[in-house]
Amino acid sequence: MLYPDNFEAKIRFDKIRQLVAGNCLSEMGRELVSEMTFSTDPDLIRAALEETTEAMTICRIETAFPVASYQDARPFLKRIRVEGLFLEVVELMILKSSLESLNALLHFFKGKETKYPRLTARAGDVHFFPYILQRLESILTKHGTVKDSASPALADIRQAIAKKQAGISRRMQALLQKAQEEGWADKESALSIRDGHMVIPVPSAFKRKIGGIVHDESSTGKTSYIEPTEIIETNNEIRELQGEEQREITRILRRIAADIRPYIDDLLPSYDFLAFMDFVRGKARFALHVDALAPTFQATPSARWHHARHPLLLLALRAAGKEIVPLDIEIDDQQRVILISGPNAGGKSVCLQTAGLLQYMFQCGLPVPVEDDSRFGIFTSILIDIGDEQSIENDLSTYSSHLINMKNFVRHADARALVLIDEFGTGTEPMLGGAIAEAILNALNKKAVKGIITTHYTNLKHFAASAEGIVNGAMLYDAGRMAPLFRLEIGKPGSSFAFEIAKKIGLPKEILDEATGKVGEEHVNFDKHLKEIIRDKHYWEEKRKQIHQNEKQLEEVLQKYQQELEETAKLRKEIVKEAKEKAHEIIRGANSAIESTIREIKESQADQERTREARRVFEEEKKRLLEAEEAEERLQQRMERLKNREKRKEEDRGHRAALPGEQEASTRDTALAKGDFVQVDEKTVGEVIEITGKSVIVALGELIATVKPERLTKLSATRARKIVQEKPRAARSNYFDTVDRKRADFKPEIDIRGLRGEEALQRVTAFLDDAVMLGARELRVLHGTGTGALKQIVRDYLRANPFVVHLEDEHVQYGGAGITKVTLSI
Repeated sequence: MLYPDNFEAKIRFDKIRQLVAGNCLSEMGRELVSEMTFSTDPDLIRAALEETTEAMTICRIETAFPVASYQDARPFLKRIRVEGLFLEVVELMILKSSLESLNALLHFFKGKETKYPRLTARAGDVHFFPYILQRLESILTKHGTVKDSASPALADIRQAIAKKQAGISRRMQALLQKAQEEGWADKESALSIRDGHMVIPVPSAFKRKIGGIVHDESSTGKTSYIEPTEIIETNNEIRELQGEEQREITRILRRIAADIRPYIDDLLPSYDFLAFMDFVRGKARFALHVDALAPTFQATPSARWHHARHPLLLLALRAAGKEIVPLDIEIDDQQRVILISGPNAGGKSVCLQTAGLLQYMFQCGLPVPVEDDSRFGIFTSILIDIGDEQSIENDLSTYSSHLINMKNFVRHADARALVLIDEFGTGTEPMLGGAIAEAILNALNKKAVKGIITTHYTNLKHFAASAEGIVNGAMLYDAGRMAPLFRLEIGKPGSSFAFEIAKKIGLPKEILDEATGKVGEEHVNFDKHLKEIIRDKHYWEEKRKQIHQNEKQLEEVLQKYQQELEETAKLRKEIVKEAKEKAHEIIRGANSAIESTIREIKESQADQERTREARRVFEEEKKRLLEAEEAEERLQQRMERLKNREKRKEEDRGHRAALPGEQEASTRDTALAKGDFVQVDEKTVGEVIEITGKSVIVALGELIATVKPERLTKLSATRARKIVQEKPRAARSNYFDTVDRKRADFKPEIDIRGLRGEEALQRVTAFLDDAVMLGARELRVLHGTGTGALKQIVRDYLRANPFVVHLEDEHVQYGGAGITKVTLSI
């Protein structure tokens, strides 16, 4: 049970929902955030926390985790269950991108049962249908349009449209030239566009010389813009073809919908998994942002929190460059209720709200900002009385609303409930209010209710000191600086510091003296003695803490020295033992050498030569024994050098084996023909598909390139196949090298002044290809003004290019009509 109805707003959990939802990528994930609810089931809480913990690990260390395109296609899929309905191209793109993300997620969790057991188990229940993704990829381009290859009919229609559009451009140019020759149009005039129609600008005096429709006139009325009649007919044909194109696309979309329809019931749960992953990732990112963790917990209603922090206050103070003061709270069967007292603005209400918010977050499956040695329990009910609930409509005063809350607490709270009450007993005459509050507290204590209560009433502090299960707590206050410390200390009541605060803000002394007389010297002295006890206790607590810290450091130093002494003694024994063994070995060797030498001398009967020889052998043996260690070290070094030399030899042999056995003879001077296999710049292998003058058109896989003949080497079919099979990686490497070189040399403008139309188009085509490959969006084409013919040809080509989204003249300050600015959609 949660009380009251606006419980989440009271503890500000609604703000937590907003922050978690802000970390989600999709509306699906945000919907699950809004559905997140309070639970009392330990298994559900454990599962939610473990899933979020795994997602936190992923967010911290997994850079390859897919986070793109978490889009909801479920409404589209449900709609096409009806026969005859189909998905629009935009909806198909959403379906395709979301299925790609789903596929990436399933691939990510494959084989990660040990590392992420909870999330991997979730992923294992998801079915994926690659057939649907393949069908979508077969008809959609990456730019969100239907491919020409989606159907033969669509390819024919688009080819016819392109042909007619190209014909219009050529015919309009011819008509303009004829008008100029006849004197009907200025020599400097060029084709223009009005209302989406290509028109010829002519002086108004000659507008009837050219049959057609006048689409516009200049502001002076001297120039008319005419669309010729024969062009109108062609444009009508194009519009008819475009209508056929749209009808063919609709037929394709209906076929795709029919292919998808049998799989809809299996696809919908897959999107539930996508939504769940977005939801869990949102929780994980929020938890990392507030330094939260999944705490240990038990099913009993209890709390042992170390360094608990209010997440919203933590974020606010962090933004202001300040540190939050954490809280330590412990509630169990012996210490059921904590009665917190202290000065106003000392942190009592924040402490109360922190307790309610963290407990609610935990039971909603969210990690909480506490230390890892904290422990949470599970409460079946959380009841709070925070803030003012007075209502004019319901004729409720502040105190009446508090009493209604207390009535519900006494009625519904039990030993598994958590009760949070702020400013207990306020809102009415202090003596009567204090008495009622004490009676309510006694009733709650008899029911073994757990909770945290804040108050200023002295009678409640006295009651807490004598009642079993209730303990006083104080929000600490620095009486010297007259500033709150925001630290909770359990075991003693807190002072309200009313007279000190009044004195600080400048209330006259005579008023304070009169107030002291009215309250009574005994009451003031009680509060004064309480403050002195708190001050002295704080002083001795600091002393005790310092002594404990010094003792701990001393213990660590003693332990360290003891360990070092033991290691030194052990090392000394090992050294002495080793030295003795070596000494015995030397003595044994020396004795053997001496005995051998004496035997030799005796056998040779003191022959001088034999004696010298024996001495020489003795000296060598002595030297060998004394230098055994050096000799062994030199032997190890020699073996290492031999190993390194052998390793270098093997690398050299492998390098020589990798070299080709024979070089392909250069055939750059050999005549090329259509169908020949060639190698471009001794790198990429392609096939000649056409030879035009000084250039050769080569098919390089799916790319078509125009190449100079001197860059080509003719290959036999066998040799070409061998190069392709042996060097796929090299080809890819060469490709990326080429891209890098192009990027280094690429300039976003091209100068085609003085070139013929065909040659200029070839240059512009290559220029656009490079721009698309390198991701350049803003380009400039320098064509000059001249007659305007070159400018018109280039602009006609650019308008027909699917990557071009905008054309315009350069600013007059930078070249005006002599330069065309091009914007690409990449």
